[in-house]
Amino acid sequence: MDSSSSFQTLLLAIEPAAIARFKAIVESYDNLATLRTEDPRLHFLRLCFDEASAGEIDGLLDSLSAAFSIRLVGT
Repeated sequence: MDSSSSFQTLLLAIEPAAIARFKAIVESYDNLATLRTEDPRLHFLRLCFDEASAGEIDGLLDSLSAAFSIRLVGT
């Protein structure tokens, strides 16, 4: 692993019915980010990615925000 790379995370809230579809879309972008459930009761998801991909992540979330009602909860 390259020691100069650093990871960032975002904590997102998404409607429960849309989580599986959102996860499939994010994972279709090979090696862009990983997604895991942070709090299943509150439907919080943790998106982890390399800081070099932050621009791509912002663009992806912007393009998906209307369809998924994505709410940024934290970092």
